[in-house]
Amino acid sequence: MDLLELTTRPARRAAIEARSFAALVRAGAFGLDPPRRQVQILRALRDYGPLGAAPRIAALRHPELPAIADERGTMSFAELDEQVDRLANALKGRRLAAGSSVGILCRNHRSPLIAAFAASRAGINAIWLNTAFSARQAAEVAAREGVDLLVFDEGLSDAAADIEARHGRIACAADAAGEVDRAIAEGDKTPLPRPARPGRVVLLTSGTTGTPKGAPRPEPRSLSLPGALLDRMPMRAREATVIGPPLYHGTGLIMALLSISLGSQIVLRTSFDPATLLADTERHRATTWCVVPIMLQRLLALGEEELSRHDLASLRVVFCAGSQLPADVAIRAMDLLGDVVYNLYGSTEVSVATLATPQDIRAAPASVGRPALGSRVLILDEPGEQVPAGTPGRIFVGSTAPFEGYTGGGSKETVGGLMSTGDVGHFDDQGRLHIDGRDDEMIVSGGENVFPGEVEELLVTHPAILEAAAIGVEDAEFGQRLIAFVVTRDDFELGEADVKAFVKENLARYKVPREVVFLDELPRNPTGKVLKGELAARPPK
Repeated sequence: MDLLELTTRPARRAAIEARSFAALVRAGAFGLDPPRRQVQILRALRDYGPLGAAPRIAALRHPELPAIADERGTMSFAELDEQVDRLANALKGRRLAAGSSVGILCRNHRSPLIAAFAASRAGINAIWLNTAFSARQAAEVAAREGVDLLVFDEGLSDAAADIEARHGRIACAADAAGEVDRAIAEGDKTPLPRPARPGRVVLLTSGTTGTPKGAPRPEPRSLSLPGALLDRMPMRAREATVIGPPLYHGTGLIMALLSISLGSQIVLRTSFDPATLLADTERHRATTWCVVPIMLQRLLALGEEELSRHDLASLRVVFCAGSQLPADVAIRAMDLLGDVVYNLYGSTEVSVATLATPQDIRAAPASVGRPALGSRVLILDEPGEQVPAGTPGRIFVGSTAPFEGYTGGGSKETVGGLMSTGDVGHFDDQGRLHIDGRDDEMIVSGGENVFPGEVEELLVTHPAILEAAAIGVEDAEFGQRLIAFVVTRDDFELGEADVKAFVKENLARYKVPREVVFLDELPRNPTGKVLKGELAARPPK
C-alpha cells in the first residue's frame, strides 16, 4: 500500500458512508421520525446491531404494514417483531449461551427468518444450511460448523435425521403451525437485554467444486452494503419484493433483509415456480424481483403471451445474482419487461463486487457493470501486477465487508488486501467488468487457451438452445478438449453438427467443442449454479 492510499483511506471511507447514507435516505430507509422514535431506533441498533434491529425498526416505523407473505398468509411488522422477541427468549430458555449456534435447515417461509433474527438478538450465531443436502452431508457440515440447536422443516426430516445438536431440535412447517410456533407462543415478549455481541450470520459457499464451507461475516459497522445496492437500484420503502432464491443463499437473504429494512413486504414461496412468481407480482403489486439467472430463463420460457397476461406495471427492479447472467437472457428480459434488470457480481467470500445497471446491460450485455459503491476491483497478472483495460487477468476484490476466513480454516488468496474471486476477466474502456471464466476452468487445447464460459455464452444465443454448459476434459491428442452439454427448446431439432457449425461461425476454430451431449436438463444446485463436477463424472463415450 503506498503513502497516498494510506493518507486518503479515511477520507474515502467517509465519502462511502456519506454516499451510502444518502442512498438510504433517498430510498426511505431513514426518515423524519419523531424524537422519541429516533431514540428507540438508535437504541435498537446499539443493542442488537443491524440484523437483529431490522424488524424492530420496521415495527417502530410501519407496525401495521405487511412484512412477510408466505403459504400461511401475511404477518405485519409488529407481529414479526414480537415473535422475534418471543423466540429469542425461548432460545435463551433452552440454555443456549452467547456465541453458540443455531442451524437453520428450512425452505423459504417466515420461520427461518424469525429464527435468524431471534438468534441475533440473543447473541447466538445463525448457520444457514443447504436444503439440498443429503443426510450425510447435512450431518457433516452441522458437526463441522458446531450446530448446537437445529431449526428445520418437517418436510426435510430425512436430511436432518443424522444431525446431532446437543440442545435439541425444533421443527417448523411452511404451511401450518409447528414446534417453532409453540416455542414462540410460550416465549416471553419482553425484549432481551443487549447481548455482549450480536449473533453472526454464517452462510455456506455454493460447494460446486467441493464440500460447502462456512463463511462467517462480522457484524456490519457500515452502511456500505445496503448503500451499494440502493445507490444504483430504485428500490423504495413500503413496497413489495418477491424472493426467488433460497434464503440460505446470500442473494436471497440480503434482498430479504434489505426489503425489511425499507419496511417493504417480502413474498416467500417454499419452491420456485415462474407462473406463481408472476401471480404474486400482480397480487402484491411487487416492485422488485430477486432471482438467479436460471429463474429468469424459466420466466422467459413461459413466453411473451403468458407474461403479457399479468399486470407487471409495478415492476421496477429485477435483481439478478448468484451465477453468470447470459447476455442474451438479459437483453430478452429487458425487451419484454422493460429496462429493469440489475446484474450483480460477487460471492459469499468477497460480498458485492460490481453491479450492472440496465444502461450498462444495453451498452455491454456481457458485462457485470462497474465496481459497486465501497468496492475496489483490480485485474492482476500472475505476478500480482495490475493490467491495463482490455487485458485479461485474475479478478481481485476489496470491500468494506471483509471475509474472515472459512470456519474450518483457510481463506482465499489475497494481494494487497484484495481477495481473489477465482475468476478471470477484463475491464472494457468504459470501466465495465467482463467475466471471461473461472481460472480453474480454463483449458489449453492444442496449445490455445479456451474459456468454457465464452462458448456457453454463445450457445444460449442459438434459438434452439435453452441451456448450455461446457467443460474441459483430458485428451490424448490435444492435451484437453471441450465438451458442450446442451438442453434444447421444445419443438426444436438440433444435432451435434449444427452446434459445432454454430460455434465455428462465431468463434475461433479451436473453441469448437469436440463433443456435444444433449440432456433433458443440466444438473444444478438450488441456487441455479451448474454442477460441472457431475457433468465431468459422466461415463465417456
